[in-house]
Amino acid sequence: MELFLDTANLTEIRDAAQYGVISGVTTNPSLIAQEKGRDFHEILQEITQLIPGPVSAEVLSTTAAGMYQEATKLAGIRDNIVIKIPMTREGIKCVPLLAKEGIKTNVTLVFSLNQALLAARAGATYVSPFVGRLDDVGHDGISLVREIVEVLRLHNLSTKVIAASIRHPMHVMEAARVGSHIATIPYKVFLQLFEHPMTALGLEKFQKDWEAKLK
Repeated sequence: MELFLDTANLTEIRDAAQYGVISGVTTNPSLIAQEKGRDFHEILQEITQLIPGPVSAEVLSTTAAGMYQEATKLAGIRDNIVIKIPMTREGIKCVPLLAKEGIKTNVTLVFSLNQALLAARAGATYVSPFVGRLDDVGHDGISLVREIVEVLRLHNLSTKVIAASIRHPMHVMEAARVGSHIATIPYKVFLQLFEHPMTALGLEKFQKDWEAKLK
């Protein structure tokens, strides 16, 4: 399973990129809005320079024609831009238009298997089920990820699954177990993946034992 970083913060991306384990970045309007005083296109240009893998940029139009216009401009920023399309009727209309142009898409705000199937049949490169938001309303987000992975595999559909709306390290582990192709994770969760209390205790013991030997 690949790991993407779910952020538009350049400081976070620069730090995470050092470890060599981040394959891509996902952004959305909410994340971009947090970077006050920065131009959307400038932020994307910098992100694509830091991360050579897929970088998702979301359109804001509500019509297929408007999405298509936005998408073609965004795709011109750099080859690794992926266009985030909302899971709506107009969004699904836009996906095959972009696919014909060779523009990769990430259908977002997916909350059901039927939605994922529609996106895949339309030619989406990626589909993003929102794990945490489903959990918030009493549904099992990871179970949906499992179902989508299994159905896409069963029907030989090439669309990749991005487990999104990740809230904690357990979500990452569960997404990997059910076969998600990718998990896109906030910077805070990324840092938590490194940590385990037994690792810290083990290092502390090694240090104490070595210092005792030197006395």
